[in-house]
Amino acid sequence: MFSVAYRMLGSVSEAEDVVQEAFLRMHRAAESGTRADSPEAYATTVTTRLAIDALRSARHRREQYVGPWLPEPLLTSDDDPARRVEETETLSTAFLVVLETLSPVERAVFLLREVFGYGYDEIAAIVERTEANCRQLMTRARKHIEERRPRFEASRDRRDALARAFFAAVRDGDVAALEHLLAEEVVFHGDGGGKTAAVRRPLTGTLQVARFLANLGRTGAQLGVVMEPVTVNGQRGARVSAADGAVLGVLSLTIADGRVVGVHNQINPDKLHHLGPVGDLNALLGSR
Repeated sequence: MFSVAYRMLGSVSEAEDVVQEAFLRMHRAAESGTRADSPEAYATTVTTRLAIDALRSARHRREQYVGPWLPEPLLTSDDDPARRVEETETLSTAFLVVLETLSPVERAVFLLREVFGYGYDEIAAIVERTEANCRQLMTRARKHIEERRPRFEASRDRRDALARAFFAAVRDGDVAALEHLLAEEVVFHGDGGGKTAAVRRPLTGTLQVARFLANLGRTGAQLGVVMEPVTVNGQRGARVSAADGAVLGVLSLTIADGRVVGVHNQINPDKLHHLGPVGDLNALLGSR
């Protein structure tokens, strides 16, 4: 249920709320004598419908969002719901950003078919559409996704080695090393949500991104910031914390063909509370 809700919403807190509400509805249905032929299918149905409603209500907020929108990071090295979510490319930050371009029902149909393997007859019953309509929605969603789908490095060893080298170069503020590790088409996204300093537009190109990351690394070193390697949404990344351990942000990487092709920096404090105490990045930067 969490696996469905999180991929639908890109938010840990909202996904947990949906799952809790779904459990309550299922419990009330059971108390009233309603019996489901397939508890798993029933759970998926209730969760998906609630997630569609939640996503529709969130659309206006996201349209008014300040700067790029990124999902709440899911760290699979922590004791959180991520342990119950399959680590696939469809969980990655980059992929969840692409899913944002779909309508709520398109997103549900695509995920139920592509990720969870439901048949069109089952999907039609879940989203309350005809089977023919679901096939049309899937065709449209798949075309839209394939045009924007991020590439990923197949080799886990290469991902690990490149991520280690990348974060070492960031910590050292080494522009040359970063240039060697970044793809020509690399894109950097930052999400501050208007709450803290973040780039309002994506940065592109090897040199621009390398210089920006090196400056971040040098600034972090001056402030005693710590970067801890973690798995973020199934991909390599780092939790960024202040000297007192408070969370300041989460960096996640998209790696393909032996290079970093995408960097996502989540520093919106509202999207970090599920990871523990959140530090005041603005105050920390102001203390320099």
